[in-house]
Amino acid sequence: MKSDVEELMPRLLPVDCGEGIDELDLSGPPRNPQEYLRQVQLEASLCPDVVVAQIDPKKLKKKQTVNASVAGCLAAPVGFSPSLSWQQHQVSNFSDIRQTITKNRTHWSNHTLDDNVQMPKLTDEDGWKRFCLGEKTYLGPSSSGLTDVDQEPALDYSKMGFPPLLSIVSRFNQSTVLMLLDILISWFEEREFVPQLGRWLYALLACLEKPLLPEAHSSIRQLARRCAQLRSTMISQEDENLPALNLLICLVARYFEQVDLADQPE
Repeated sequence: MKSDVEELMPRLLPVDCGEGIDELDLSGPPRNPQEYLRQVQLEASLCPDVVVAQIDPKKLKKKQTVNASVAGCLAAPVGFSPSLSWQQHQVSNFSDIRQTITKNRTHWSNHTLDDNVQMPKLTDEDGWKRFCLGEKTYLGPSSSGLTDVDQEPALDYSKMGFPPLLSIVSRFNQSTVLMLLDILISWFEEREFVPQLGRWLYALLACLEKPLLPEAHSSIRQLARRCAQLRSTMISQEDENLPALNLLICLVARYFEQVDLADQPE
């Protein structure tokens, strides 16, 4: 009697089901073309009709679908947005820095890192937050039992965060750049702006290649909107974080051509 598979699928090659077919040894090599075809047929008949893949959810990325929001930035309070000439000047400087990084990438990536520079594994999100921001910023001020007076005077990058040195960022490929941007921007969504974060965001944007991938579009737009949101809550134009927030909005809008997010001259 023919199997269900044989009934549904047309037979492309004739198979001789001669004598001794029941004693066919699937573990040994076929002795002739007919045995080979019969082995394939028997192996197929032993396969289950339905196969369910065992998927580990932990291995799946958090963002499987890219949703590029078209929402704009919150308008800056009067007097808080930069002039057009300031924005053009920042874009020009940023372009020069990108060219310098591209030109010297091979040179800097071949530099030997100091022994204390231990970069986390690519999948270690918490490790990258500690590496870039430092334990004090990542864990918060309450994480350390020492007061400012008790802190060791020596510079400890594990607590303060490693700066985005060219010898470090030159080693990143585009996948790593996008991954780090996503990690830091997600952290920024729920916390205030800090200088360590600004330095790393600027360096990663300088390493971000154009044309942008869809996920890069979504991430940098999210960054600009978060910066605009914080800026909209500022009271004083002398706030030390205002220039950095304006700069990040400017680069996303003007250099990466997300013009709907750009600050317009007052």
